[in-house]
Amino acid sequence: MLLDAPYNGSMAAPDASIAPPSELPASVAGDLASAAVPAGSVIIRILPDALVSQIAAGEVVERPASVVKELLENALDAGARRIEVRLQGGGARRIVVSDDGSGIARDQLSLALQRHATSKIASLRDLETVTTLGFRGEALAAIASVAAVSIVSRTPGAETAWRIHADTGLIEPAAGNFGTRIEVADLFHNTPARRKFLRTEATELGHCVTVLERVAAAHPQVAFHAWHDARHVLDAPAATLRERTATLMPPDFAAAARAVEAHAGNIALSGWTGAPTASRPRADAQYFFVNGRFVRDKLLSHALRSAYADVLHGSSQPMYCLFLRIDPSAVDVNVHPSKSEVRFRDSSAVHQFVRHAVERALASSGASPAGLASTTGTSGRPGTSDAASVPGRPDTWIPDQRRFDTFRPTAAQAQLAMAAQAPGVPPGLAALFGTGSTRGAGESSDASPAAVQQPGQAGPYPPEAERGAGDGAIAPPLGFAIAQIGGVYVLARNEHGLVIVDMHAAHERIVYEGLKQALGTGELAQQQLLIPHVFAASDLDVATAEEHAATLGRIGLDLHPAGPHQLTLRALPQLLLQADVPALVRQVLADLREFGAERVLIERRDELLASMACHGAVRANRNLTIDEMNGLLRQMEQTSRADQCNHGRPTWIQLGYADLDRLFLRGR
Repeated sequence: MLLDAPYNGSMAAPDASIAPPSELPASVAGDLASAAVPAGSVIIRILPDALVSQIAAGEVVERPASVVKELLENALDAGARRIEVRLQGGGARRIVVSDDGSGIARDQLSLALQRHATSKIASLRDLETVTTLGFRGEALAAIASVAAVSIVSRTPGAETAWRIHADTGLIEPAAGNFGTRIEVADLFHNTPARRKFLRTEATELGHCVTVLERVAAAHPQVAFHAWHDARHVLDAPAATLRERTATLMPPDFAAAARAVEAHAGNIALSGWTGAPTASRPRADAQYFFVNGRFVRDKLLSHALRSAYADVLHGSSQPMYCLFLRIDPSAVDVNVHPSKSEVRFRDSSAVHQFVRHAVERALASSGASPAGLASTTGTSGRPGTSDAASVPGRPDTWIPDQRRFDTFRPTAAQAQLAMAAQAPGVPPGLAALFGTGSTRGAGESSDASPAAVQQPGQAGPYPPEAERGAGDGAIAPPLGFAIAQIGGVYVLARNEHGLVIVDMHAAHERIVYEGLKQALGTGELAQQQLLIPHVFAASDLDVATAEEHAATLGRIGLDLHPAGPHQLTLRALPQLLLQADVPALVRQVLADLREFGAERVLIERRDELLASMACHGAVRANRNLTIDEMNGLLRQMEQTSRADQCNHGRPTWIQLGYADLDRLFLRGR
């Protein structure tokens, strides 16, 4: 059937003696395309190669940063160890990328500029297991169709370098070091309509620098240097992965970084993710690499957002730099010409793997959640720095990059990596202070969900120790309470100085985690009230309570109408005994009306439990005894994600002796 041609009711059989257009000489194909056709018919033409290249350039070359990305990837595929980039006019006027890679032989230079010519793949099997950054063989041809391109290259052992001009195809001797130097001038000079869409010079330069940083982050062994006119815009010498990431990420990332390391079968995730308290208003510090390739993938982004759902507030954006290694045959990188999107063979498994790995990293309490990492050593006094033992410090916040290539874990490691539940006890506290629980991330807690204590219940330390009696007292990670100030904050002392706790935020997290675990295991303990709580309610609330009585029972609320304008509560979860009952009930009923029972219990379960925890947590201006304060501290030590509340705020900070000495100018 003729493409785009109107159907006239009859169709002649094709003449088998006529070769398809792809096999015809160019002159014959042109004659056929321009041959006379019946009036009213649509003419089908074979597009000129130049126009085809410009159409392809519309997908590959969006702005100067696209050119920089393609040239950097070619340099890395050539084995470059040092790459220099020089820009003018934000890259629109001139881009020069030089590398010390393997170079291009003289007789290969003209092929390098042809469409669909590549040294990266040779068969469909190669395409299904791509291990290089580039492979499509159309970038240089597309760039040459919208800009003036010249290549100077010299292979190892060659006596001289050779230059080719894309517009003429002329190859001539040139002066040049080993490697390749590609110059792109006057981008979009022959397509002025495209040039009008470019932004200001500063904006285009910013995009170019962003691309440089993304590529440099994944290849720390390569030195990257970039200039704009005479100004240095990037100086990244060859370094370790730790040093490279510390250079490129925002300054506050180091203190807030949590190490992520998970392995299962042929998939591994390594890197660092920022604590929720170090979130940003923009997603400008998010790096995710798949087999060394920076990607913007919706599946991976959703997995990260899901991992942060319990701890990130509103539209805040987390910081992270993560590296996913996966069998190349399990991921398709041939999705879009820009190669910034990928597709996974088992997308659900990848989503769950990434989500749970990041959740476990966030569940462990690292250094001070407010970013005020203590500078004291193990003795707790200034002058005995032991920074190397503190998670979150620049010395240790990057895992060994050699682990990125480990794809064959033991069965126990694989089971741990794919475990859905977060650890019950944050191992970061023990690592930070060298004391407390040493239970691993994969071990289960002995405490049942119903065992979550209210402030004041006995903890694992003897009363005389919690009151600080004697120098030989056991030292828990968060120390022993000494006072309550402002009706909100609990002050405690530990080996390293002063701990300040927001008691409502901390107890809210404790109650929330207890509710979530209890509801998930079907062991939500309910407390019958000796005297039922009766309170006024609107007609709508009464009707909602009557309609959703079964759903309310599943979340531990025995709620029934007591009259036309009254509700009575006969039982509630043990974890919510301190709750403001009318406010709690009204919030739950409002959620049931807005979302329905099924969505509340499945899609919005965590939001509902977080709201219930907020109402059930100890309120501000409630005076706590020393025993109650110590009980709260012990519960925090046994609760995952205890260093931030459900809204992403810190629940406690550590002020070391060095911090206190600085406040009082001691030692000056």
